[in-house]
Amino acid sequence: MQKITPFLWFDGKAEEAANFYTSIFKDAKIGQILRSGEAGPGPKGSVITVSFQIAGHEFVALNGNAQFKFNESISFFVDCKDQAEVDYFWTKLIEGGGSEIQCGWLKDKYGVCWQIIPSVLMKLLGDPDPQKSARAMQAMMQMKKIDVAKLQAAADGK
Repeated sequence: MQKITPFLWFDGKAEEAANFYTSIFKDAKIGQILRSGEAGPGPKGSVITVSFQIAGHEFVALNGNAQFKFNESISFFVDCKDQAEVDYFWTKLIEGGGSEIQCGWLKDKYGVCWQIIPSVLMKLLGDPDPQKSARAMQAMMQMKKIDVAKLQAAADGK
């Protein structure tokens, strides 16, 4: 187990969420599923936690209750090599009731926030030409899902 592991609280949907995430990312897998015994908590055999792995990173999903909700103060950043990857992750993570936020951010159907960001965005925002980086920033601020072609065109002044 890695030294620090994200531990995500779901309202009774830990196993469903873990299966959703592992279906989207390549080389993802479900690990240990901890179930309630005779003493609980919850009915015998019900899921308490599900460990899963995405891109070599361990996560644990906990079946909690409705007491706590996810919010935008925590998000997972997905570095995408191109527009096709942006489109893939955006479509898959928003599927089934997610919502678009702004500037490459979305919230999935469980309320978990994700940043679906093409590598070129960070390159353009950090460009040594302050006008080019400002144009890239301005374009990004107008987008929900990042459009690489429009971002590049704006940065280039087109």
